[in-house]
Amino acid sequence: MFPAIPPATRALILINVVVFVLQQYAGDLIAQLFALWPLGSGFRPWQLITYAFLHGGVLHIFFNMFALYMFGGALERYWGGRRLVLFYLVCVLTAALTQLAAQYPGGAGAVADAADAAGPVIGASGGVFGVLLAFAWYFPKQRIILLFPPIPMPAWLFVTLYGLLELFLGVTGTQQGVAHFAHLGGMLGGALCILYWRARHRFSS
Repeated sequence: MFPAIPPATRALILINVVVFVLQQYAGDLIAQLFALWPLGSGFRPWQLITYAFLHGGVLHIFFNMFALYMFGGALERYWGGRRLVLFYLVCVLTAALTQLAAQYPGGAGAVADAADAAGPVIGASGGVFGVLLAFAWYFPKQRIILLFPPIPMPAWLFVTLYGLLELFLGVTGTQQGVAHFAHLGGMLGGALCILYWRARHRFSS
């Protein structure tokens, strides 16, 4: 019923789960050191990657890891593990950079609630959104069924609508406490990464 988890996808999921367990014992310390803090407010360079392995609760990590299992596994079987991990980390990085730019005074985040912009960011969602985009890119006609409501739609349409919703929520600040610009940054990084790989292949062949 459920396909076996390929090794790279399994490793990413296990790392997230182990870090989540550690958070239950040293949550404040781990968040202070490894969450993504705004520039000038506890920011450290390694947080551009480490924030993606922290989560705020059981549902937060469950949905992120379930999406990584479903879509990351399919991409790993298509790409191979090394390329999936590289792609995932690129998306995590671009998600972090986009969120920092949105939080910066005068950035896109200025239109959202100032309290949300001041807090740290955690979660794998930036990388997961990049994986979603890649899945829709390579498997555009694959059917995806939403949980709420249970409406089937092709992957390309699902990701397009999801991206537009994230843009709307990020610009308007309608859904507070969610790093919508990080999600969009993950999708942007994924698109740029795929375009780079395609251009390199075209010019090297």
